[in-house]
Amino acid sequence: MKQRDLVAMTSAEAMELLAANRKVQLASNGKDGFPHLVTMYYVLIDGQVTFWTYRRSQKALNLERDPRISCLVETGEQYFDLRGVLVQGMARRIENPAVIAEIGRRITAVIGDAIAGADADALTAYVENAARKRYGYAVEPGRIISWDHTKLLPPAAAR
Repeated sequence: MKQRDLVAMTSAEAMELLAANRKVQLASNGKDGFPHLVTMYYVLIDGQVTFWTYRRSQKALNLERDPRISCLVETGEQYFDLRGVLVQGMARRIENPAVIAEIGRRITAVIGDAIAGADADALTAYVENAARKRYGYAVEPGRIISWDHTKLLPPAAAR
């Protein structure tokens, strides 16, 4: 058995890692052929990595030209702590203002710790204003690659 087979997560484990985190590294294809890599806040909606971005952002322009995307969520500091999920798929653009606002509300709720002290009315106003200038994107997975190096440790040493 290959080491790759030993560290692969089950579908449930991969979804659990995606649900437990809030930042994703997104790679879209730039017009010059280089990957355009950014870190974004995201939420899972219907099991899909979902985010919003300004309509004229580089990633939105890239995804308009080529909807292929790679999304990486990873954790761990030491080799035997490394865990990650790579979702490769197609970014489906969402233009419905109500759905974009809902994505914004969910992301704002996820990052609430970073904006502590802001009152609910101010956050609602921010989301409503920002949603008018953004698209939402849901990543329809084509391939999911995962790893959990804690599975390499003997059972007594694993978390």
